[in-house]
Amino acid sequence: MTEQLLVEKRVGEQSIVLNKRAILLAPATVAGPKEGLGPLASSFDHSYDNTILKEKSFERAECLMMEEACFLTMGKAGLVPEDIDYFFAGDILNQNISATFCARKLAIPFFGVFNACSTLCETMCLGGMMIDGGFARYILIAVSSHNSSAERQYRFPTEYGSQRPGYAQWTVTGAGAALLGSSGEGPCLESLTPGRVVDTGIIKEPYDMGSTMASAAAHTIYTHLSDLQRDPSYYDLILTGDLGGVGKKLNEEILERNGIRIAPNYADCGMLIYYPHQQVDAGASGCACSALGFFGHFYPLMLKKELHRILLVATGSLHSPTTYLQGESMPAIAHAVSLEMN
Repeated sequence: MTEQLLVEKRVGEQSIVLNKRAILLAPATVAGPKEGLGPLASSFDHSYDNTILKEKSFERAECLMMEEACFLTMGKAGLVPEDIDYFFAGDILNQNISATFCARKLAIPFFGVFNACSTLCETMCLGGMMIDGGFARYILIAVSSHNSSAERQYRFPTEYGSQRPGYAQWTVTGAGAALLGSSGEGPCLESLTPGRVVDTGIIKEPYDMGSTMASAAAHTIYTHLSDLQRDPSYYDLILTGDLGGVGKKLNEEILERNGIRIAPNYADCGMLIYYPHQQVDAGASGCACSALGFFGHFYPLMLKKELHRILLVATGSLHSPTTYLQGESMPAIAHAVSLEMN
């Protein structure tokens, strides 16, 4: 019996079809001031007019954003922390401090997850499998990022005023949260393709995240379509998390070389958060990038049934300050989640 269930849920090389589909409920988004002036500004639940939020540090401000997103989500669903079975959350700071400190306040059983900017889809994959397995009724998921806290950790403090190359990306300041439920109204998680770590071995520049993440995105998209024997046209939209201009173009090129053309129904959140005149170089990045893009803009379109099927592919560069200073190449990963409106 156990082997039969495993065969029914595992498809192809690395994909999973959920029998008991988790429903994505009541997402909430909060955004920083730069994001609040971008094309998706009206899609966010709340935008701040500053980045410090009356806190003592940018790191503490980021934690506050995640807390607000979580409480907004639970409020929309009419739930309180005691109603939630588990909390899956992550960020891009050392030791997942935003998620951990948020969990301290929520007092919900906590799984801290990290896959850099692909963490949103990682939380959805893990939470969806728990609900499919009957281990939970409600799971709270959340991610966050902050431009100033991320720049200070990964590159240089913003006060330093370092010059950025044109292929650099701007870390999104914001947070997103949602509930995964065993019942309710909303798009369901139909299938999942957890990604593999992909490393070209040649990219070592910490600003060039789009190039290294593109290979991982292309690998996961190709594998998902192959595993489930689908054409890209099966989806109304294939949405990557934060490849930006450089990575988006490269992702398309890699897939076309492998006989897959996704351009007609393909978008990238990293290209949607900011206007060109906002001087963000190649586009947006960060855990909050895919959260603000999907939760804020595309989720409502699914509720309106203007979009019925979306393949969300969040991408992450898995380097650290230690590894790139030691001359290591930059590995990357991408996780895919197929969402469908019944």
